Amino acid sequence: MIDYIKGRVVHVDSEYVVVDVRDVGYRVFTPNPYSFARNEEPVTIYTHHHVREDAALLFGFASREEQAMFRRLLDVSGIGPRVALGVLAGGRPETIAAAIRQENVGFLTKLPGIGRKTAQRMILDLKDKLTGLSPGIDAAAAGLALQADTGDTDAAAEGGAAWREAREALTALGYTAAELDRAWHGMKEALTPEEPVDVLMKRALQQLFKG
Repeated sequence: MIDYIKGRVVHVDSEYVVVDVRDVGYRVFTPNPYSFARNEEPVTIYTHHHVREDAALLFGFASREEQAMFRRLLDVSGIGPRVALGVLAGGRPETIAAAIRQENVGFLTKLPGIGRKTAQRMILDLKDKLTGLSPGIDAAAAGLALQADTGDTDAAAEGGAAWREAREALTALGYTAAELDRAWHGMKEALTPEEPVDVLMKRALQQLFKG
């Protein structure tokens, strides 16, 4: 089991980063690859080593809290590594934990890859298992995050329903309405009307980490 790796990020893709560890490049799938784009110094990425018949994959996280939540999500029937990764791309661990404790199906179904039935399974399977998940998960702060204002701006209206959903998910990650408006104006010319929520989130994160 590979618990973490430490090295320099040498490549960032929309789904993964490549980390150079003593001249060996590790491909690590991560919720928000562009969050590592600015790191020129060695970084520590906490990992989950997923082995199946046809592949051995590394999933990586910026914190122990993300790593722990990812592993909890894998315990839910119907949630595999890719869906769990999408969930963490759409919300902070503490916010997801708060939504599960509060049985907030509406919030959970806004996370990528989560339908109503899966959200209900998350609540049923995890509600009593998140206590002590990590000292970094603050339920009180997370409860406030669930009520965070996404902003009622022209940019939000212009982007349509998919962009509004993407904004809500990115707001849960801590981005402000002003930051998301700037991201929208920076990426809207390259979009097509059919772009799904997960693609809009990735495009927005690219803009956000450009500064």
